[in-house]
Amino acid sequence: MKKKSELLEEILSIRKLIGNTPLLKLKNSCCDFYAKLEYANFSGSIKDRAVNNILYYGVLNDFINAKTTIVESSSGNFALSAALHCKRLGIDFIAVVDPNINGISLKMLELFATQVVMVDEPDSTGGYLLNRIKKVEEIVRSGNNYFWTNQYQNEYNYKAYSILADEIKNSLTTLDYLFVSVSSCGTIVGLSKFLKEQFPSVKIVAVDIEGSLIFSGTKKARFISGLGAGQRSGFLDESTVDDVIILSHEEIIKGCNDLLNEHSIFGGGSSGACYYGAMKYLKKFKIKVKTTALIICPDKGTGYLDNIFNEEWVKSILEKEIQFETAKN
Repeated sequence: MKKKSELLEEILSIRKLIGNTPLLKLKNSCCDFYAKLEYANFSGSIKDRAVNNILYYGVLNDFINAKTTIVESSSGNFALSAALHCKRLGIDFIAVVDPNINGISLKMLELFATQVVMVDEPDSTGGYLLNRIKKVEEIVRSGNNYFWTNQYQNEYNYKAYSILADEIKNSLTTLDYLFVSVSSCGTIVGLSKFLKEQFPSVKIVAVDIEGSLIFSGTKKARFISGLGAGQRSGFLDESTVDDVIILSHEEIIKGCNDLLNEHSIFGGGSSGACYYGAMKYLKKFKIKVKTTALIICPDKGTGYLDNIFNEEWVKSILEKEIQFETAKN
């Protein structure tokens, strides 16, 4: 059984595989446009930064030991990262998911995690987040040595992104616009706090999906995992978000395909949303050439092969969007 010092050492060894991700300049006629490719991290997503930081301080502050079971509600990337971290540490991990999880991500979680709990009862928002959180709380109450990483409220989530902010600062001499897709909001809060110290005039633009309740009060079914949430993040009180773009499923799907076809970046739903949102925003406000813009690409498109990059799935989702708009009007 590993001692505290051994667990900390193991977490730091994983940290060496996180960060210093590629920064790619994209072809764009209106400005200097870059993408930070966060899928180059340890488990394949930006969530490695938060998971590693949360687990490190969990062990350091004696909330986690070798007998602890880690629990988290996640739509995919956070759970996948936590599962791989815990497998390396030799401790148990329980992922609480819902039916919107990508099929490939679910199969990977079933391989990596100790247990996967599916919550299939929608909550009052029409989504699953609130019921997933209730299930996590129920699991944690059932024993004495559970630790909920709580990506929605744990301050070590957003504080992890100070390192990403430093990487951006060290790569770019100026930054005028940063586009970040939102869910738990750890990424955008951390980057807004730390990047504004380096680039005081940078404009932080959040990219969200219709039906998410982070910035809107309009409920609508969401079918793309890893983007949006059924509640406003408490982290936002710590942030300076300057503007918000809310996209439809159709726009996000197009963003994923445009990113692939125009730049050979095989990004997931959040990456496509970020790209489409940025292009829409830059065109709308006729951003001048002497401007530097950056999008964050959280993960690869591999986990989305059975939905966003599946023609039959896309057709069914777009039909549902048309039905929703018809009913609304």
